Formats: sequence, structure tokens, C-alpha cells
Amino acid sequence: MDLTETSPPQLHPAMYQKSEPAECLLCPHNCQLKEGQWGICRTRVNQGGVIQTSAWDNLCSICIDPIEKKPLYHFLPGSRTLSIAIAGCNMRCLNCQNCSISQHPPHELPSYRLSAKDVIKMAVMHKVKNISFTYSEPTVFYEYMLETAKLAHKRGLKTILVSNGYINPEPLEELIPHIDAANIDLKSFDPEMHLKLTGARLEPVLHTLKALKEAGIWLEITHLIVPGYSDNMEVFRKMCRWLVNNGMVYTPLHISRFFPKHKLEETEPTPRRTMEEAYMTAYQCGIQRIYLGNMQSDLLENQSNKTHSKGTE
Repeated sequence: MDLTETSPPQLHPAMYQKSEPAECLLCPHNCQLKEGQWGICRTRVNQGGVIQTSAWDNLCSICIDPIEKKPLYHFLPGSRTLSIAIAGCNMRCLNCQNCSISQHPPHELPSYRLSAKDVIKMAVMHKVKNISFTYSEPTVFYEYMLETAKLAHKRGLKTILVSNGYINPEPLEELIPHIDAANIDLKSFDPEMHLKLTGARLEPVLHTLKALKEAGIWLEITHLIVPGYSDNMEVFRKMCRWLVNNGMVYTPLHISRFFPKHKLEETEPTPRRTMEEAYMTAYQCGIQRIYLGNMQSDLLENQSNKTHSKGTE
């Protein structure tokens, strides 16, 4: 495994595209690209009328994590997961927590040259039972993720998707049989605010949640409460009711506290009282598994950590 310096992108044919004009069909942005133009994700480019991807075998991050860090509290609790990422993202979140990798194209960052087969070998060597596609946005390295996931299942390894859920139905349908668990980041339940905060539409994310749930993928949801953006409790209540009405009563909901980051460095951290109100709101709506994140020694977070040892149901 070699750590390479930044270099010109090595391109591979991308899946899910059409020509004349060249259009990427991987995510709901459906970027129409002129010759030499890169998509919103910074990983796809029109080269000679064909969309190519630069997100292939060039990992910007490799780490072995506790599975709870994803966060997944009810899927193989206590296990370790091999976390991998390639730079890039199809959202432009103002509060991005991983902007140092997600808001850059792969060829701008040093990378580990590692094939999908090498990832499987590494997982086996370290006796890790599952692989997580995480840190950046896995949708933008879809081809690499799909190949790795297929090989992982052949070796009896589980696979985990940690994603913003912004993917078109057809590629999601092809991916689902090769994914065992997912944590989807539901960033706002207000369509206008979701667009303002992320640069992407809300509805495709809701479709992804329903599709994963209906397919029997183990699902957990993360919702970051950002002051001034996603802290409206009426909107939050609507979100919780939507989850309940769509069969997600027992789907773990991770409510995370915001800390200043990226383009919202001047925004104050989420008040603790807002986090507590969100917890009670979710509880009153009928959500059965609620966890507060980024609260450090908070009592409710401690209770959550005790609860997650029960495993899946």
C-alpha cells in the first residue's frame, strides 16, 4: 500500500450516464457536463463525450473504527469496522464536518493506492468483520464501493453505507443487495432549508430512507441540529412523525449537537436545552430508540451507550 502525492486524476468509465449531451445519472443533480467540465461531486468529468470518474483505487482515508462511531448502535455492537473513503461529495453543506476531504476532488489530496481486492485482504488480515464506506460521501465513489461490497460479501464480510442518501433510485437499487447496514444523514426536514444548508433537495433523501427500510437493510438515522437551520422544533416534530408513519418507529435516531465548522464557524454550538427538547419531542412522537450525540458526559447520551449493547432486533 503506497501513499501517493497529489497527481493528475486517473480516470475510469463511470456508471449511470447518458450521452448527447453527456449527463451523469448517478445522483439527483443529474449534471449535464460540457467537454472537460467536472460535476458537482468533483469526481466525474466529461472526457470526449463520455463521463469518467476519478474516484477509483485512490483512498484518502483508511481506519479501523468501533462500529458505534458510524454511528451504528444496533448492528454488530462492539465490533470493529474497516472505514474507507475517497474524496468528494455531492452536497455542499455549510456545516460540513469533513470538509478537508469531502470538498476536494480526489486528485488534490494524497491517496492510498488500494484496489478493492486489497481492501478485502486488509480486512481479513486485521480480522475485521465488516467494511464501512464513510467519512466523505460514498455515492461519489459508487463504482469502487460496489466492487468492494460485492467482493466483501463473497468473503463473508458485512458492508456498511454511511451516506447523505442523495442517490438516484436505479443505482441505489443495484447497490442495495450488497449492503447490510446504513446510517443516513437526514439534515433537515424543511425542503427549502435542506436546499439552503446542503445545496441538494430533500425528497431524494426521503426516497432513499424508504427504499433501504423496505429492502430490509438495517437502518439508523443521524440528524444534526444546527442553530438557525435545523433547530425548528415544529419541523423536527414533522420529521419524527414522518419516520413513525413510514415504519421507522424502531429505527435508531441519532440527534447530534452542532459545533462550529466550515462555513458556519461563527454559529454557536447547539444549546443543550435544544438537544433535550429534541429528545423529548422524538419520544413524544413515538420514536423508540433515541440517542443524543456530541453531548460528552450528558446523562441521556450515557443511557444511550448502555442501551446499544442490546444488539439488533
